[in-house]
Amino acid sequence: MCTGRVDLSFVLRAFHGRADGVIIGGCWPGECHYVTEGNYDALGNVHLCKRLLRHVGIRPERLRLEWIAASEGNRFAELMSDFVGQVTALGPLGRGEGIADEDLRLRLAAVDKLVPYLKLVEREKLRVPVKSEQAYQAFYGSAEMDRLFDALVADKLAVSQILACLETGPQSTGELSARLGLGSSDVAKHMRSSSSRGLVRYLQAEGKYALA
Repeated sequence: MCTGRVDLSFVLRAFHGRADGVIIGGCWPGECHYVTEGNYDALGNVHLCKRLLRHVGIRPERLRLEWIAASEGNRFAELMSDFVGQVTALGPLGRGEGIADEDLRLRLAAVDKLVPYLKLVEREKLRVPVKSEQAYQAFYGSAEMDRLFDALVADKLAVSQILACLETGPQSTGELSARLGLGSSDVAKHMRSSSSRGLVRYLQAEGKYALA
């Protein structure tokens, strides 16, 4: 299968299944078997997914993309051994980050719910025009990417995490902040916005928020 078919949801599904790491192997740039340069689509998705993982508190090193030709059996074995060693050093998913199992599930679920939107954003705003590894690295490591991510993704992802948490029951801003690793002022801002949109309601007697 072409690496261009490796959807964001595939990677998230693996982590939902408690995989401690995900490695994707694709054709070397310029050697695409399907003449679609799908390996560059995979490169963009991996850069974006690493940023999403980091944003929800998961180590981005748990995801790796490597170029491997069908004839490179020895290199394949070496890369797999290296990745296993790296992931083992990170520890089990969640525990290695200090995230409780239920909170890990909620964070991943919040990202998963945004996948259709993230695909649209990637296609319309984050597509790198030049097909080179250097161009992708430069763009995804740039201040412009930081600006776009903050403007288009960060707030939606925070709200998605908050709503996923509230599905388990009413919670205060302090509880939400502790569970999600978000600043209490940021949580309060998102609660005000979500309340005005009719997504949540404030329970005065309990001092907590609940889904509307």
